[in-house]
Amino acid sequence: MLRSPARQAKNPIRITDTTFRDAHQSVAATRMRTADMALLAPEMDKIGFHSMEVWGGATFDVATRFLAEDPWDRVRVLKQLMPHTPLQMLLRGQNLVGYRNYPDDVVQAFVSCAAEAGIDIFRIFDALNDERNLEVALDEVRKAGKHAQACICYSVTEERHLGGPVYTLEYYLQKARLLQEMGADSLCIKDMAGLLAPYDAQKLVRALKRELRIPIQLHTHYSSGMASMTCLASAEAGVDVIDVCLSPFALRTSQPAVEPLVFALQGTQRDTGLDLDHLVRLSSLLETQIAPKYREFMDHSRASVIDIDVLSHQIPGGMASNLVIQLREAGALDRLEEVLQEIPRTRKEMGYPPLVTPTSQIVATQAIQNVLFGRYNMIASQVKDYVYGLYGRPPAPIEPWLVEKALKDYSRGQKPITGRGADVLPPELEQVKEQTKGLARNMGDILICALYPTTGQRFLRWKYGLEAPPPESRPKTLEEARDEEEAASEARRGLTEERPSQPAPGSRNNSWPKAFDIHVGGEYFRVEVQPVAPVEEGAQEGQRPAPAPVKEPPQPKGTPLRAPMPGIVVRYPIQIGQRVKRGDTVVVIEAMKMENALPAPADGVVQAILFNPGDKVARGDILVTIG
Repeated sequence: MLRSPARQAKNPIRITDTTFRDAHQSVAATRMRTADMALLAPEMDKIGFHSMEVWGGATFDVATRFLAEDPWDRVRVLKQLMPHTPLQMLLRGQNLVGYRNYPDDVVQAFVSCAAEAGIDIFRIFDALNDERNLEVALDEVRKAGKHAQACICYSVTEERHLGGPVYTLEYYLQKARLLQEMGADSLCIKDMAGLLAPYDAQKLVRALKRELRIPIQLHTHYSSGMASMTCLASAEAGVDVIDVCLSPFALRTSQPAVEPLVFALQGTQRDTGLDLDHLVRLSSLLETQIAPKYREFMDHSRASVIDIDVLSHQIPGGMASNLVIQLREAGALDRLEEVLQEIPRTRKEMGYPPLVTPTSQIVATQAIQNVLFGRYNMIASQVKDYVYGLYGRPPAPIEPWLVEKALKDYSRGQKPITGRGADVLPPELEQVKEQTKGLARNMGDILICALYPTTGQRFLRWKYGLEAPPPESRPKTLEEARDEEEAASEARRGLTEERPSQPAPGSRNNSWPKAFDIHVGGEYFRVEVQPVAPVEEGAQEGQRPAPAPVKEPPQPKGTPLRAPMPGIVVRYPIQIGQRVKRGDTVVVIEAMKMENALPAPADGVVQAILFNPGDKVARGDILVTIG
């Protein structure tokens, strides 16, 4: 373990590093690969961190959905490379690492497998601060002999400071006392959107230190620009552990950087004792050898590293970057400001849930749909589940008119439940085992499919060579990243060849040149391409035949239902030849990580089904036709 030459502090603050989880989730859409983590891991293990957060959150989903990596392997690899540092994960209570609440048997199996794979500290939270959703996970962590850290999710209302009508100091103290009584080994203040102001943090930490026997950890984000001040104020108030990360993945919507915090505390009673020079060397390695591969996922559209608007819309870091991607894929990035204005309104109507996964996705996705399709004209399945009570008890009542509208045709009933949501969920594990027989080979595989039925089975087909992963899942090399950056640099300097004002000689096809929108390293370019046909024997250079005309594929008969946004087909609850009525659900697609039931556009008979479950669809693709 490396230590700085500074004298031993009386009360050293401990450091959890988030570089391998929340940091890249917040600023690079969770795309960091295990192989790149392995480059840093042995040296990170020498630092002497309290823990390293390496798993959970969106990392599990992204690994199977986009990276074609087994998320269970990541933990095993890092455990082998970092034997001296406790590995930590973020677990969403009954939500695990998915987007709905799962039955108890799935929660128990997941925690057991995670502990066996190498997770030492389980940071467990519930998006609604409903302690009932932590019970099963806490019990299972204790059975495995691991450290159970419970969270209170920090949020505010329109007043923006601690002490509003919902989120008062007593609200947090009451939650913290409950969690300690439930057996939590430590408590985390989880400030996912950077809303915790420095003096509010001091007040909260001091009150918690008076009330609790267990250690207190602070997790905050830099989004609003207050995080470094909040960390220092919390250190002065006596917080035990603080989350930070290496500087290349710090700031913006991520955590504060570790290096300035270590330097600022040197020589004080809270001196971390960490070796600053070694941290700087690691940051340089991350900056030069790893980060360039992920530039395309890092939003450089803003000159500012902070977004003070987060105090209004309260969207946390990981969701903020995903929000931009989702709107861009939906062809509606120009409506981002409308969505940001809609989010607080939607959140209030839904009972002021803290905006953290999955409620951040639920609220933000509903806000997007409210803007694009009219308010609550399209309601995702997860929103209906939330209103019904499957996610837990919101901090404030949901608007009665929204309850009525969301549950009008809801299959479970029209009256919300008041008990623990998981109590109405039947066991699922045996059913998933049966559904994945012949595909899943171990409990880890089964759990992947339990969490993500559609994308999980697709991943297993990739994993076992039954289907080729898409080209975009291939890792990018450092050389490729540098080539892209050079191409972008040349384009910025105007060094790319200009298109001639006249068409190429011999070109008779008026549809050319073709225009393409290219996104390289966070930069946008429009590129036009002109085809070049081979010169026929005997023809002079420049005299080329026109390209052969391309036949347009025949359009399916009937009234088409088009995908309103990009997504993945989950299921078709209809068959060709079946008669349906306008408004009947004919296809369910997963878009923005939420399931959306799409209605038949007309009365009639199903003429064509154009995709299969698991297929990716673009906005505007015809999904089904009714004739």
